Amino acid sequence: MFYGETILADAIQDDLGIALLEPTADWLPRLPKRHRLRDVRLTTLEDALALRDRAFIKPTDEKIFPARVYAGGAAVDPDPRLRLDLPALVSEPVVFEVEFRFFVVEREVATLSPYVRGGEIARSAAGDWEADPAEVEPASASIDALLADADVELPPAVVVDIGRMAGRGWGVVEANPAWASGLCGCDPASVLRVLQRAAVPRGMVSEADQRWVRRVG
Repeated sequence: MFYGETILADAIQDDLGIALLEPTADWLPRLPKRHRLRDVRLTTLEDALALRDRAFIKPTDEKIFPARVYAGGAAVDPDPRLRLDLPALVSEPVVFEVEFRFFVVEREVATLSPYVRGGEIARSAAGDWEADPAEVEPASASIDALLADADVELPPAVVVDIGRMAGRGWGVVEANPAWASGLCGCDPASVLRVLQRAAVPRGMVSEADQRWVRRVG
């Protein structure tokens, strides 16, 4: 079992003798649009820098530049030492009013929590992760529809964020490795079984798991 940042994972996973499972870089662009409700494509940093239109631009791995809406690609202004062939996601800008985090194992929700509300972490001054039942129900219906869809490929252990988009409804924000995702208000005991499935001993990686194994370098 492993839980930590991607930089740490890359440094020690071989020593631990484990393979860490995660969504592929093209998972969100390949997701049927009925679940993401917006245009998303996988490109390179070089192509993203050439964009002239307003867009949400995000690196696919590590926070090598801020993930946000840019007036154009030139506004990204990344570190000049970065490789231009690094993958990046370019999305149609939308406003997420509220987001929920779902820890998922074998296409079943293990635990959930509110995550972001109005662009801010959805935690009260008292430290509580408060959720409106009127929001939990449609967010849960959205993740259930995703997990039941045979057209959706998904790692056996993963975190999926679901959000309400202004003027569009509930859909997928993104998917992330369970082993590197914050718990928010999720039940820690339930998260453990997701983490257990997300880290596989090297000698026990199945053929089905192979496509989700994190590659170092």
